[in-house]
Amino acid sequence: MEISFTTIIDYIGTFAFAISGIRLASAKKFDWFGAYVVGMVTAVGGGTLRDLLLDVTPFWMMQSSYLIVTAFALLFVIMFSRYVVHMNNTIFIFDAIGLGLFTVVGIEKSLDAGFPMWVAIIMGALTGAAGGVLRDTLINEVPLIFRSDIYAIACIFGGVVYFICMKAGMPGTLIQIVAALSVIALRVVAAKYHISLPTLRGEPTFDKEKQGEDATRV
Repeated sequence: MEISFTTIIDYIGTFAFAISGIRLASAKKFDWFGAYVVGMVTAVGGGTLRDLLLDVTPFWMMQSSYLIVTAFALLFVIMFSRYVVHMNNTIFIFDAIGLGLFTVVGIEKSLDAGFPMWVAIIMGALTGAAGGVLRDTLINEVPLIFRSDIYAIACIFGGVVYFICMKAGMPGTLIQIVAALSVIALRVVAAKYHISLPTLRGEPTFDKEKQGEDATRV
């Protein structure tokens, strides 16, 4: 059976994202099953939402291989826990790789389903970022996408790069590689040089003096 390049990067992205989820679950002292669930949700969550929006059966329900890849990710973390769990950059590295690869997979599958490029870019960002949102929610952390980190923006950037490369007539495989690397590179550069979006600052509804006056009146 011939395996497409898109499928290969899908599996690699699944493995990378699953490790990022399992790594965070281990930091929260989850047991093996809990860590597997977090890893699985991280790996397939974004793709599942994408497929539901595209009105197709979620990909992992058609192939058990994604469950197996997640199991291998859990086994990898267990076997090399001394190195993986205690490496502060491990979660970031695997998360960045998964982000870039899944963005490309989301774009490819959207285009194959006949949707325009602007929809494909949105689906690419959803595929890349939504799994991390679900992961952070499960482990009771504020999702990266809602912080000042360059996260979903990196996915959108990768989608724009994909579109430019496609219009330039580049080969399909090369487009996928360049787009994925652009997402990973932007994520890494933004983290290294502390580049982030401005934080939205709002005025509190009640200041302390007002709260004090209200308390006195009561």
